[in-house]
Amino acid sequence: MSALAEPIRTAEKIRNIAIIAHVDHGKTTLVDCLLQQSGTYRDNQEVQVRAMDSMDLEREKGITIKAKNTAIQWKGYTINIVDTPGHADFGAEVERVMKMVDGVLLLTDAVGGPQAQTRWVLRKALGHGLKTVCVINKVDRDTARPDWVHDKVLELFLDLEASEDQFNAPFLYASAKNGWADREANGPRENMDALFEAIVEHVPPPTVEAGEFRMLVSNIDWDDFVGRLAIGRILSGKVASGDTIFALRKDGKVERVKITKLIRFTGLGVMPVDETSAGDIVGIAGFDEIDIGDTLAADKESEALPFMEIDPATVQMEFHVNDGPLAGKDGKKVTSRQVRERLIHETKSNISIKVADTSDGTRFLVNARGAMQIAVLVETMRREGYEVMVSRPTVLYKEIDGTTCEPFEQVWVEVPEDMLGSVMENLSNRKAQITNMEHHHAGVTIEASISTRGLIGFESDLVTLTSGHGVCSHMFLEYRPKGGEITTRNTGTLCSVATGKSMGFSLNLIQARGKLFVAPGEDVYNGQIIGECPRKEDLPVNPCKAKQLDNMRSAGKDDNVQLAPPIKFSLERAIEYIAADELVEATPKFLRLRKRILDSEERRRITKRAKNA
Repeated sequence: MSALAEPIRTAEKIRNIAIIAHVDHGKTTLVDCLLQQSGTYRDNQEVQVRAMDSMDLEREKGITIKAKNTAIQWKGYTINIVDTPGHADFGAEVERVMKMVDGVLLLTDAVGGPQAQTRWVLRKALGHGLKTVCVINKVDRDTARPDWVHDKVLELFLDLEASEDQFNAPFLYASAKNGWADREANGPRENMDALFEAIVEHVPPPTVEAGEFRMLVSNIDWDDFVGRLAIGRILSGKVASGDTIFALRKDGKVERVKITKLIRFTGLGVMPVDETSAGDIVGIAGFDEIDIGDTLAADKESEALPFMEIDPATVQMEFHVNDGPLAGKDGKKVTSRQVRERLIHETKSNISIKVADTSDGTRFLVNARGAMQIAVLVETMRREGYEVMVSRPTVLYKEIDGTTCEPFEQVWVEVPEDMLGSVMENLSNRKAQITNMEHHHAGVTIEASISTRGLIGFESDLVTLTSGHGVCSHMFLEYRPKGGEITTRNTGTLCSVATGKSMGFSLNLIQARGKLFVAPGEDVYNGQIIGECPRKEDLPVNPCKAKQLDNMRSAGKDDNVQLAPPIKFSLERAIEYIAADELVEATPKFLRLRKRILDSEERRRITKRAKNA
């Protein structure tokens, strides 16, 4: 039977679930395993690792950034699965899929137990009344403590005031990496059948409403042939390819649309279908424009479906058109119109990002949930050929009862015991308040409340202080009265006063004053930051000065220049490192740190005026 002739599935044989967990607890690996054991792969087909992480950035960073849909067939049941991110900055991806599913797989690491994002996503799921299947993953590890994790998850249910039915969620013990899940910790460890059975038994089939076709758009995708795809769960009625429906916009406008393609998710791909009905998760094409939160309906008089409110953005960054001396030499998309259109395009599929214009047509303000979320956007734009300059993240303040308040976050830090002192000192300098500390066999877990302002840059510091062994997780807590100033960088910069090629001779002299960010032969310009100075001030240097040779001094008589390897920043680290008067210039091939005002004399005049004001 062809795909287009496939019969419509009944809602009783459908299960819609999302996989939720803290970052790096094994969600995507578990989906890989379910796809493999459900027969998604042919016998001679290569099995992909982390198949759902289709973005290059996801594979490089080892995290899920975008929520994605798939579907598997098991003993006559269709199980629609949404793989969600685990990092707090991408929480909106989790929030909006809650409208599409009836249950969640709560995945918890058998060593670390519930973390910050575990609490956050579970609170969202319980608030929507979703059924929960608890999976304790990685129980095959030597340091696993499944009984302790089981009790901690139950404590979490109690803390979040789960109903009695939600509290009685089934528990399974699994190793997604090795391909098994059992109802008991010491089960036979053969396959994933116990998990499939728990999903079918415990997660209810989707509720089908009476009436004509209606669907809430919960996700947006792109098809190279038919353009934008609106993804969501059909709440009522049936819909067929070629039907005329109406898009009810959030702003009240109504648009008539003819469906050009109807798709259903299956395994690692999609399958075109002629018709489908309520309860299924589908993709619909035929739109010039469609936004997450819009309602699709057969009748233009239908009532628009409510869309959930997401947690507020807490940080803001400036995006500037590149106006440096090297602008346009690397990227192809450099104009303010191109940058603005790309940012607006991002808001269509990422509902937690907001873009605002400024009086200066070359500068835009971008609000988001976290610095990493914006860094991913900048990195994506670089790979698409854009040149852009971005500022250090600043927090969004609120006036509450006449008091200026700032966002605070709850942070959990897990570190080896011998590295506890330096981490505690760093948190103290960031004005964090330690609320709990727990010693265990894997190290020490510190729980603290800290302003979002103080948290910026902490994860990079943690990697340095613990040689990569520290783990940090955080979640939005509340707005509190603004605290005092927080100093996160105690060094100055080596700032170039010349434009040209950096020379080994001059860099050798400059490196005695600090650490270098550039190597010989690199293009540099006046106002570019080429290194770090240990004193808390900016030191002007000339990296382009060549050695003067005459008949008394020749190149052969001097010792060879010995330069230390320059420090190279990742995009996230560069954004966290810069000060308020500095910017990161991001192009497809280069990351440069620079002053907002390139001319040193003008910077000096502005500083002098500020002191005299």
